[in-house]
Parts: sequence; structure tokens; C-alpha cells
Amino acid sequence: MNSTEIKKKALELGFADCGIIPAITFDEYKQSLDERSKTFPEAKEHYDELYGLVNPPKKAKSIIVCIIRLNKYKIPSCFDGKIGKMYLFDDRMPYSDEHRMKNEFEMFLKLCKLNIIPYSPPDRWAAAKAGVAKFGLNNFSYSAEHGSYIVVHTWTVDKELDYDPIVQDIQLKECSDKCLLCVKACPTKAMTDGFEMDRSRCVAQLSFSADNALDTKTREQMGLWIYGCDVCQDVCPVNRNKFTENDEFPLLLQFEEYMKPENIITMDEDTYMNVVNPRFFYIGEEGSWLWRCNALRSLINSGNKEHHELIKSCLDHENPHVREVAKWGCEKLGLK
Repeated sequence: MNSTEIKKKALELGFADCGIIPAITFDEYKQSLDERSKTFPEAKEHYDELYGLVNPPKKAKSIIVCIIRLNKYKIPSCFDGKIGKMYLFDDRMPYSDEHRMKNEFEMFLKLCKLNIIPYSPPDRWAAAKAGVAKFGLNNFSYSAEHGSYIVVHTWTVDKELDYDPIVQDIQLKECSDKCLLCVKACPTKAMTDGFEMDRSRCVAQLSFSADNALDTKTREQMGLWIYGCDVCQDVCPVNRNKFTENDEFPLLLQFEEYMKPENIITMDEDTYMNVVNPRFFYIGEEGSWLWRCNALRSLINSGNKEHHELIKSCLDHENPHVREVAKWGCEKLGLK
């Protein structure tokens, strides 16, 4: 199969770029996981689950890497600073153009008699090795044209193809100790200047998977963020003026009422299971309490007096974590 045809089809469908590399063992990725587990032992469990991505299966021969750009979409002001951009423009939504692109590309590969292997490599590392993206100090993948507002997708197939040169220089040249804006801006200080990150302290990770109401300092550091975080990307000079904001993502504005913090706190379980969770699913079906804690914390940190009565009402909430956050909020705001 001619790799040129594969790349041509990817661009025709709307992907921003495409690269192809052999199914390599990602030794540098393993080394990175080893270093982070050692540096941040409290986050070790978050890294242990990623070691399975290091070695491709024996049948795997090639990895096709495509990137989708997110920066063509408008950012609704109601979500900005509260919901991470990549989760707003999620290409896993079956009604999105990007979902169609992926399905059509996968069908094209199958028609070309390429068997897709059920293996997902470390996508960002594959993109860097294929030359379609580089790493920023904030650990995100960057394309030259679209900055870090991209999503990487890979397909592992069982046939050898024509390959792009394996790239060794995988970090942005703009990232140096003369910048460090992302490191300095990280609300919870999860990042270091050594291309390392404490995943257990990342605001996005905490918003998705915290198993408790968190400590007082962390609640304050997380600010208004409810689901995800964009701080390290938004302060990055490479990302400046990268959002063209011309298109509207399908059905996104219809979620505005559901995503208001006050409505998240008071939503019923049926709404959560049938409306919110299918669209913003990282927190999981059992996590409505975490949504409420995140939303409550956001309202408390906003200092908006309009929500004081709602905050006080949560002192009697059935979930102990919600009650704990409400108690903290009342003490912080001097509410009686």
C-alpha cells in the first residue's frame, strides 16, 4: 500500500496532518514513566496503568498518526475558564464532523486491506516520532500551525508501509528556561521545568478522579475549573492567536444550562445519567457527587454573593463530600 495515498486521504477527509512510522517500542516513553514515578511517588498509580502502551503486539507493523485541530471552533463564554476546551470539542461525539472523519478513514484503511490491530500506542509520542507534532513543556502535543489545540489519533495496522523518518528532536524549540510560563501558571504546581508533571496534582486529573473532597489549599488552587483545565495552554506564547473561532461545535450551546454550576449542584440523577454523563463522561456514572463538589467549589471561589444561599443549603446534602465542601465554603465566605 502506498503511504502517499493514505496521507492524501487523511487530508481530504479533513485531518490537519498525517504521518506513518513503524510499530516501534516506545523506550523513551517508558523512561519518562519511570522518572515520573520516581519523582512523584504519590502519583505512581496514575503512571503504572500506562506501561501497557510501551510495547506493540507482535502482529503490529505500522502506526498511522493523524491530528485533528480544535481551533476552528468558537469558545462559548459560558464555558471558558470552567470546562476544558478539548472536552467541549470532543471528537468522540457521534454527531461531530471529526467522528465522521475517523470512521471514514478507518473504513478506507480496511478497504485497502489493512487490518487494524487493537493497540493504542502513546499517541503524543507517536505524533512526535512521526514528525506531525512536538512536545511542549506542559506535556501537550503542538503542531506548527495549530499549537496545542489538537487531538492525536493513531491506527496500528498489520502491514509494512513507507515510513517517515523517525524524529529525534521532539520538543518545541520555544520551550526553554527563559519561558516557563506554563510551569509558573499551573494552579496546583503540578509541572516542573524538567519536562515532568505530577499527574496526581493536575487540575484536570483532580476534576475527573478525586476520590474525596480534597484539602482546603487544593480547592482554592483549582479556582473556577469544573471539568478539565486550560491554564498551561492558555498562557503559552506558542498558542497565541491560534483559535480562529469561526465554527460552532454541534449541540454545544444546548448544554449551557446544564453546565451552569448552580444547575450541576441541583440536577437530579436522571439528568446526570441521560444528559450530562454521556456528553462529559470522564467522571463516570457514579460520579455525580464529584460534579457537585467541583461546581460547588467553583461557586465558592467565585465569591458571587448570589449563590450564598445555595452554598448553605448544601450543608444538608446527602453526600458527605458535598457537605464537607459546603462547610469549607461557609467558613471561607463567613456564611452563617
